[in-house]
Amino acid sequence: QVQLAESGGGLVQAGGSLRLSCAASDPTGSYWTMGWFRQAPGKEREFVAAISWNERSTNYADSVKGRFAISRDNAKNTVYLQMNSLKPEDTAVYYCAARPGPYALVEARDYDDWGQGTQVVVSS
Repeated sequence: QVQLAESGGGLVQAGGSLRLSCAASDPTGSYWTMGWFRQAPGKEREFVAAISWNERSTNYADSVKGRFAISRDNAKNTVYLQMNSLKPEDTAVYYCAARPGPYALVEARDYDDWGQGTQVVVSS
């Protein structure tokens, strides 16, 4: 089991940028696929991006392609989500998740461990 802690959320104007971080407690977490999901009020949790442990595989939701970028630093046991050109519809609680295995899957049910989330609010 990997414990995850997100940070970097906040309030930003539309068109602005934020970088979220997710620190994993277990060094072996560097061998896990990491994902970002988000949940807006009244909506289901949705996939945002995922990256395999060796960074050879990444996946993005269509809604964030070209605006968000996922990366990781295995030496620091940390995964990042760089969010640019933010829109009000990006407002949500963003969660980091981890799963064993090499595939950057997009379904929340495929992820074993979750962080507590960090709030992102994009004002218009």
